[in-house]
Amino acid sequence: MAKNIVISKGGYTPVPELDVEIVERKGIGHPDTIIDGIMEEISVELSKAYLKEFGAILHHNVDKGQIVGGEAKPEFGGGKVIQPVFILLSGRASYEAEGKIIPVQEIALETTKKYIKQNLRFLDPDADIEIMSKIRPGSRDLVELFLRNKGVPLSNDTSFGVGYAPFSDAENVVLAVEKYLNSKEYKKAHPEVGEDIKVMGLRENSKIKLTVAVAFVDRFIHSLEEYITTKERVKNDILKKAKEITKMDVEVFLNTADDIKNKSVYITVTGLSAEAGDDGSVGRGNRVNGLITPFRLMTLEAAAGKNPVNHVGKIYSVLAFKIAKEISEECPDLRDVSVSLLSQIGKPINEPKMAFVELVGDGVEQKKDKAKYIVEHNFEDIEQLTKLMVEKKVGVFY
Repeated sequence: MAKNIVISKGGYTPVPELDVEIVERKGIGHPDTIIDGIMEEISVELSKAYLKEFGAILHHNVDKGQIVGGEAKPEFGGGKVIQPVFILLSGRASYEAEGKIIPVQEIALETTKKYIKQNLRFLDPDADIEIMSKIRPGSRDLVELFLRNKGVPLSNDTSFGVGYAPFSDAENVVLAVEKYLNSKEYKKAHPEVGEDIKVMGLRENSKIKLTVAVAFVDRFIHSLEEYITTKERVKNDILKKAKEITKMDVEVFLNTADDIKNKSVYITVTGLSAEAGDDGSVGRGNRVNGLITPFRLMTLEAAAGKNPVNHVGKIYSVLAFKIAKEISEECPDLRDVSVSLLSQIGKPINEPKMAFVELVGDGVEQKKDKAKYIVEHNFEDIEQLTKLMVEKKVGVFY
């Protein structure tokens, strides 16, 4: 049973009740999100290879990656990529155990190309990208720590994860809009809408203003007039989707850097800003809940690519949101739940140095026992998170 659990009555004003709130989401085609997705997928594939060969996941942390934007010349009706996008894969992984070799580099390269094919329609992994893998063996002390305990895994870092619930209207709208525009159904109906989409939400009292950037695909748009018409339709689609999520007033601004007079508009060859110089790094994008929320509890932890066995920066980040969500659902009259989990290197991951939960709402004292039970239950089952992450049933990348 987990110790060091503190359940407290929160003395803060929940974010949805503040006069102003800012929420951001970087879509699946944003350079930061692309590299997050690639490195997380490499971790998943390495985990599967280790499990198949050894029956256990070996030490790895492939959470360092970089995208260096290329060069392209978009044109109405179709342009071309001039310089490929460069992708650097970095981190540490176990290459061998028990006299058996795991082809880490091959897995990393193949996974990268497969991920691009599955998620980025117009970026050719053979012609439009250059990949270099510098994933190297892990340090002996961390590998030994990983293998030292045959029971509950030992934390490989002193780190913390945070989470909260429920989501605000602004958060739900920002999340839903990007997922809608990047859904398979929307892409089938409107292939001109590229994957690089960023949604910035500003709520002022009861009005939400969305500033959205959409990289349109040039081959489907043949003139400035067609671009203007298409842009207006997408703007209306965004507004319609937002109104399905919230009763608040919503205003949409789309591609506000366009200069129609000088025919300077946001068209791309691949639907990605990465084609022409926008770079990306692991951990600079969405947190594990799929959002960037400066008014909420946040960490700088880059969860994507970290091993799902004992890297608490990843596990506790996911677990904190899971705990907050469960408490909020069990106690729906609570206005806000915030969870902070702290680990200590070398200690079992189910024994946090501190699990601190703040509850805001009426009857907090009567809800503390239920909240504590939920925290304890989640720590008892913490090793199940590893399996769920490998199976991609629980995500650190949305």
